[in-house]
Amino acid sequence: MSRLKFISDNDFKKHVELTIKQYGDKLIPYRLEEFNSNIVDPIKLIFDKSVYRYTWEEIISNEIFRQRDKSTNNDIGYFHQRIFQYMKNCTVPSGGWDVIFTKKDGIPLPDGDRVKTVYAEIKNKHNTMNSSSGAKTYMSMQSQLLSDDDCACFLVEVIAKQSQNIPWVVTLDEKRQKHRRIRRVSMDEFYALVTGEEDAFYQMCIALPEVIEEVIANLTVVTVPNDTVMEELREMARRKNGPIFLALYMLGFGTYRGFGSPRLNEFVLP
Repeated sequence: MSRLKFISDNDFKKHVELTIKQYGDKLIPYRLEEFNSNIVDPIKLIFDKSVYRYTWEEIISNEIFRQRDKSTNNDIGYFHQRIFQYMKNCTVPSGGWDVIFTKKDGIPLPDGDRVKTVYAEIKNKHNTMNSSSGAKTYMSMQSQLLSDDDCACFLVEVIAKQSQNIPWVVTLDEKRQKHRRIRRVSMDEFYALVTGEEDAFYQMCIALPEVIEEVIANLTVVTVPNDTVMEELREMARRKNGPIFLALYMLGFGTYRGFGSPRLNEFVLP
């Protein structure tokens, strides 16, 4: 028996496994080279360490997590978008719209209208689009309505300010634009519409931790990365005969005036 009515256990586990595999090279251990690939800000790290009372191990570990986390947003976007390919009446095209939801007998909208198709663009958070990208998305939705008069277009937000299914109001050329079939919809409302289950998104969220643990337990490719950044920084500091912060400075400022001078070794943090 499936945990969820709207997706089989096999499909749910398969999708979770594919999402985890999207993490790919982010599971590879971090070396100093990867850590500094975009050049870290040594001064910020030193301030953060002192203000938040972190150890060097903690501040370096936090920075590694931040870098990994920044690059996993697309992987979580993959999870939110492609799970709909396993749901009835939904397709996930290879390009263009994130999800296309179609029902021959019509999809009800809050104002009493019904449409045959909903074209959805999925965003993780309500504030991830700037005004320019928001305007571009809105205009593509306007264009879709002109080419298909039996549809609606949704901006689906995984983390919206609140549960909602409302007209999306934007400003284009200094004029407020609103259309009843161009809507901002929270993810719980979209799940409910697609599945017919009022709390479908809640059900998925409750089942997810257990499914992730089951999948990881059976995946031999998922290992905890053994990061070596701290060890390499210590060795770098030892070679320079100086403190850890000197090694951090050399990552960002190694070619700057004065940073190659032996005198830098005289300075230590209080």
